[in-house]
Amino acid sequence: MKTAVILAGGKGTRLAEIRSDVPKPMMPVLGKPLLAYQIDLLKVHGFSKVWLIVNHMYEHIEAYFANGEDFGIEINYYIEEQPLGTVGGVKAIEAHLTEPFLVLYGDVLMDMDLSRLIAFHKNKNADATLVVHPNDHPYDSDLLAVDEKDRVTAFYAKPHPEGLRYRNLVNAAAYVFNPVVLEHLEPGVKADFGKNIFPTLHEKLPVFAYNTPEYLKDMGTPDRLEKVEEALISGKVAARNLNKKQRCVFLDRDGVINIDTDLIDRPEDLELYPYAAASIRRLNKLGFLVVVVTNQSVIARGLCTIATLDEIHKKMETELGQEGAFVEAIYFCPHHPHSGYEGEVKEFKVECSCRKPKPGMLLEAADRFNIDLTKSYLVGDSPRDIEAGARAGVETIRVKTGHGLKPHTENPAHYVADLVAAVDLIEDQFLAQ
Repeated sequence: MKTAVILAGGKGTRLAEIRSDVPKPMMPVLGKPLLAYQIDLLKVHGFSKVWLIVNHMYEHIEAYFANGEDFGIEINYYIEEQPLGTVGGVKAIEAHLTEPFLVLYGDVLMDMDLSRLIAFHKNKNADATLVVHPNDHPYDSDLLAVDEKDRVTAFYAKPHPEGLRYRNLVNAAAYVFNPVVLEHLEPGVKADFGKNIFPTLHEKLPVFAYNTPEYLKDMGTPDRLEKVEEALISGKVAARNLNKKQRCVFLDRDGVINIDTDLIDRPEDLELYPYAAASIRRLNKLGFLVVVVTNQSVIARGLCTIATLDEIHKKMETELGQEGAFVEAIYFCPHHPHSGYEGEVKEFKVECSCRKPKPGMLLEAADRFNIDLTKSYLVGDSPRDIEAGARAGVETIRVKTGHGLKPHTENPAHYVADLVAAVDLIEDQFLAQ
């Protein structure tokens, strides 16, 4: 992929108290224009051509970047005579977008391994790939629903329908499009991708969601700008790039995050421990990825469908999100090896590599998120959890909730009261390094 489009027409009205003499994409971030960070990122990943969709005070952008020769990349400009939202300018340069291309927003500071994103787009045979990530305020963000293959099945622009249960998959405002997407954009009309295009595009084309923990933050307000600069100085921005090894805390679900009532097969039966969200939020703030790995034989037993299990997980993520906590991903094993029971689903009654105590779910997540297993943890309540963690090479913590008080022969590295105590231990070890 060689071409990128950056939507750089923003006025930066909310940033005017800091600087009103430059457009938002030129707002200095630690002394460097925000747009320059994006140009540098594109150059590192081999992009050779950038189209800047500009409007407000565009002369400042053109004076700084010119044709891009000094930056080692070709830069072209499309000047909107009147603002046409996020869609109009992209449609206007349709003749120049004959190959798959990347779309970025000029007010977002980001540091991503774009090669992973592009590979995902190609491997999925997608016509559009939307970058998504969990955040600590999903209730007022544009959200997506996806199937088990990451294909988008619904798009919920804010404000959401009342009572919506959701996966914490927030539109992060970075997209990969094939040229066919342009056929679904109307020329000369003010429109927004999130409000006007994505809610129905998945019904017309294969649209996929690329879920990443990497750093993408809108810095359109003074307080957000301050947080972005703090993240840059601390090293958080660079550390989140998936070309760097990540630390992770793997969590079993039943008996760790929620009360284990045995074979939960309805959303209304899932009840979070009262401390679950606060504990996960602490891990989020420490910079650990949080990944759920859970055996769910309810599928193989025929007690519920994968769609119902998804609703159960939506309830979990919705309730966590309401308290500012999130998980990066949920891996579940639907299998169960023992056959001969009424109502079972035979296709799932198999030996597999994902059912704990096998480490398959942990290893799959490690590959997806470039996780350093030697600097990661698993928190579980059963011997199966502990054995899976040990086989994956992570540090194991068994809690005394759920099945945690039952006799066991698999010795964890640590044995603590509950998830709160597990996070205390992880935090103490992390801060001592």
